[in-house]
Amino acid sequence: MRVISRRTLMEFYNVYDDAKAPLETWFHEVKKATWNDWTDVKAHYKSASILKNNRVVFNIGGNKYRLIVKINYPAQIVYIRFVGDHKAYDKVNAEEI
Repeated sequence: MRVISRRTLMEFYNVYDDAKAPLETWFHEVKKATWNDWTDVKAHYKSASILKNNRVVFNIGGNKYRLIVKINYPAQIVYIRFVGDHKAYDKVNAEEI
C-alpha cells in the first residue's frame, strides 16, 4: 500500500513522542501490505473499526490514540485523514473526515 502522507504522522509524533514507535510500526506494516478489501485489513488488525466510505479507524499505542484512514483498494492507496487522542477523535466525524 502507498501511504499518503507520512508527514501527518511525523507531525503528530513530534508533539506526542510516545506515539512515534506505534505509528512508525503501523506505517511500515501498511507499506508492505496488499489489501483488496476490508477483510484484509481486519485479518491483520483485529481491533480496527471498519466504517462506511472505505474509512478505517486504527487504535494506536494501546488504544491511547486513534488513526483514521480512507483506503482506495483498487489503487492500493491509504490516505491518512486524522490522527489524535480520544478527546480530539470525539470531535470529528470519522465517516466523513
